[in-house]
Parts: sequence; C-alpha cells; structure tokens
Amino acid sequence: MKGNSIRFALIVSALVLVLSISALSVTTIVFWHAYSETSGEVNLLMKTIIPDFEQLYPNIKVDAQLVPYDTMYQKLIVGVRSGVLPDVARMDIIWVPQFANAGILMPLNEQQFPGLDTLKTQFYPGPLSTNFWKGSYYGLPLDTNTQVLCWNAKDFQEAGIQGPPKTMNEFINDIKLLTKKDASGKTIQWGYADGGVDVWNTLPWIYSMGGSILSPGSTTAEGYINSPASVKALQAYAQLYEGGYIAPWSGGPGTLEGLAQGTYAMTISGPWVVSILAGEYPNFKVNFALFPAGPGGSRSVTGGEDIVMFRNTKHPDAAWTFMKYMLSDKVQTEFAQLDQMSAIAHLASNPDYFKTNPYYAIYTQQLEKAVARPPVPAYTRIDSILTNLWEAACTSGMPAQVALDNAAQQIDQALAQQ
Repeated sequence: MKGNSIRFALIVSALVLVLSISALSVTTIVFWHAYSETSGEVNLLMKTIIPDFEQLYPNIKVDAQLVPYDTMYQKLIVGVRSGVLPDVARMDIIWVPQFANAGILMPLNEQQFPGLDTLKTQFYPGPLSTNFWKGSYYGLPLDTNTQVLCWNAKDFQEAGIQGPPKTMNEFINDIKLLTKKDASGKTIQWGYADGGVDVWNTLPWIYSMGGSILSPGSTTAEGYINSPASVKALQAYAQLYEGGYIAPWSGGPGTLEGLAQGTYAMTISGPWVVSILAGEYPNFKVNFALFPAGPGGSRSVTGGEDIVMFRNTKHPDAAWTFMKYMLSDKVQTEFAQLDQMSAIAHLASNPDYFKTNPYYAIYTQQLEKAVARPPVPAYTRIDSILTNLWEAACTSGMPAQVALDNAAQQIDQALAQQ
C-alpha cells in the first residue's frame, strides 16, 4: 500500500508539473480595436472569433480591448510617448503610414512572418497599398469599403432617364436633367448631393477623369493634382455646383435622407447605406451603380481598417498567428455578414460571402479599381489643403487651375515636412 501511495503521489506531482509548465507556456497578446458594439461586431469577436482562435491555438490568449474610434488616435499618440502599446491593433488605413513613419509599427517580411507574400497576393490593390511605406509593409487590410453611385429610381423615371449614367459625360448631363425648380424658381430637387468636398468624396471625380493627387511613388503633387485631367475634374464639379445642380453641402437633409426622400437623385456612399436607411425609410429601395467612367475608368475611393503589429511586442510569432487568423476566409466571411467588407478578392466568388448582403457584388466590382487616399504620414494635411481649395473653386470663383496649382505647392511642402 505504501508503494502505491508513493506512486500515486509521484503521478499527481508529475501532472501538477505538466499543468504548471503548460500554464507558463501560454502567451497573451493584447489587441486594440474599435469594433461596433451596436452592430454585433464586438459580440461576434468576443463570443465567436476569439474563442474559436483560442481553441485552435490553446497556447495563445487574446486580450481584446475595445478602444472607441474617437479616442483610438489619441491613445496611440500617448502610446508612442509612453511605450504602452498593444501587440496588435485594428487601425484606420489613413493612420498606418503616420505610425509606421514614427517607428512604432513592425515592418513585415516573409522571412520573419511566413505566409506574408502569399497573403499579399489575395488583396485588392487599393486596400493593400495603404500598408506600404518606404519599401516595407506595416500591416494588412483587415476590412475595406468603397463608394459607389446610389440613385433614386423614381426620380430617374420621372425625368425619363432609363437608368444610371455609365460615363462621366452622361453623369454630368443627368445631374442637370434631374435638377428641378418649382414655379417660383426655387430648387426642389438636385441631381447630385455630396456630404462635402474632402478627398473621400472628390477622389472618385479626380481619378475617373484621369487625374491623380500624388505621383505613383507618393513623393510629389506637382504635375499630378494640377495636371490637365485633375483640373478638368474640378472645373466640371465647380460648374455644376455654381449652377445649382449639386446640392449645398450644408443646410439640407443628409445625403442619404435626401436620396430616400427624392430630394437628391444621386449621391455616392459606402455599403452601410442599406442598414442606415432600413430603419427610417423601410419602403425605399436604394439602387446602385459603378461610379461613372471617364478617361481614367470607373474609379472610387478605398476606406477601411488594417491590422498591424507593434515593434514593442514581445510575442511576434503569436501576434502573427492571430493576424493570419483574422484574415482567414472563415473570419472574413463571418464579419462580412455585419457590413464589414473583406479586402480579399477571391471571396467575391464565394456565395456565402454575399449570403446576407447581396448588394456587396457592386461594391466588390468597384473595389477592383478603387484608389487609396494618399498613403503618406501627411495625409491629414493634404486632405485639409485640397478640401479648402476645392471649396474655394466652387464657392468663390477661384479658377480651377489656380486652386490646384496652389494645392500642389502646399501639398509638396507638407510632404517635405512629414
């Protein structure tokens, strides 16, 4: 009996030792994100995505911390100074070059992070480009979106127009035809409405007309934002705005509300348009089309978030494992059901991807040629410069060439100082 007791004690001791070693080998990584609590994204992440990941990789635990979008940027800035940063984060695409330039993001390469080169081939070019800075990738597209033309079929029918415009010439003509005035001369319907003239809204005009904002290497604006094609885009927009065919940017209903009410015949918006209008305008069916094609084709703007790793991580292998899992077809398809579009191109051929949101089809088609806002640390300044001068050309009579020559000069100064 004594021998059995000794053997039992040894077995128990061995089990305790194994469990202790196992517990010590568990790696915890911190993940900052701004997923929405109201849309079900946080619920999906915390109750499905992370538990599934931890079951698949029992030696990795994920401490997912919700950091609201409005405070995320400031928390990252504070983290740069204090060194208190996560291992991985879901980051707005316009921030990645800035924080890469600050030296706090981990540059990714195939040697250290196997599978990177294969992953890069799967993404739409626009979203992928937002992660590239000074010869290295500092993240990968976690989700994406773009804007397409949204139009009110009733307005078109009343104007005798068969369908949405396919070319920029048709677009400009339809905007005029769809603008209505009452007997007193007051405009009661505008052909087009924009939420403003920041780069998010004007980039589709610039690139579809054959223009651009920066050179291919994002090193200069001179000769690009003030090129003949870019100037022509601003001239066309300014003439429509001055003529009263594009709705004022403030003072009226929001672009989506006005679209549903018939006040605006056309606008551009992202895939969230359906869920936004579903509650207040359940009987309105929004119609979609590619942004009208000009000399540059049908081009639109890329939005979304990237997933990045921080240089200060002590667990790069675990962090990379989690990043790859978040980019898996399974996870990307699950998030797609909650209005989070994937930047992985081959999912467009997967019927499960469109199961909940069939209108994703037009957005995935637009994404094939979507363009990122300038992926440089100075982007915020560039956006402000271009917005102010575009507005000046529309409201104060500043010639388009003068406005964009000024923009080129100011943007080049911003690039030199970044």
